[in-house]
Amino acid sequence: MEKQDVLKQITDTAYNVGIGAKKHFATYDIVEKAPGGISFLILAVGVFALFIPALTAKVLSATFIVLGIVSLYITFYNETKLKYSEKGDQLTLLYNKLKALYYRVKSPGESNFESEMGILADIESQFISISHCKQILFSDWYAHYKFFWQHQIDWVNEQKKFKFFRDKVPLSLSLTITMLVLLIVGIAVNNSTVAVKLWECMAK
Repeated sequence: MEKQDVLKQITDTAYNVGIGAKKHFATYDIVEKAPGGISFLILAVGVFALFIPALTAKVLSATFIVLGIVSLYITFYNETKLKYSEKGDQLTLLYNKLKALYYRVKSPGESNFESEMGILADIESQFISISHCKQILFSDWYAHYKFFWQHQIDWVNEQKKFKFFRDKVPLSLSLTITMLVLLIVGIAVNNSTVAVKLWECMAK
């Protein structure tokens, strides 16, 4: 196998392992921090609602009920949250091993990569056995942020050549933002149409 092919295979695996590690850390972070943040937000708005009438609107109250349900959903992960952190640490170690393997293959003079391919196969096997398939909602979005904007990935990018919208922004996030924008535009257009009709009626 050619050196370039081996390097590409290592970075392909490194991407999967790196994102996997960040997903586990993302799940842990969300379970650890989100309920406290939601509780503080609800409490703070509740205090301001005592003297700001607009904050007693039904829509806002319904929103807080939904946030309360979300907080309850998150607590289902409480018993296993430490396991997510531990698995994230284990996967990060595999990621670092892949980085060392990458530079070992990349070094001049190497021509036979049989032992390196064996190490890669072993790391891939460990990755599958360590990873937890059940992750919390939105962990994928958070994991992309943690991997692409907080982690050292220059050596992976040498082979992968990451694109912003294709790789760094999750497809589900792009679709969600697009749908929200279309919804907002639709509501704005509908409201403006109603306003124009009302104006026309008043002008007659």
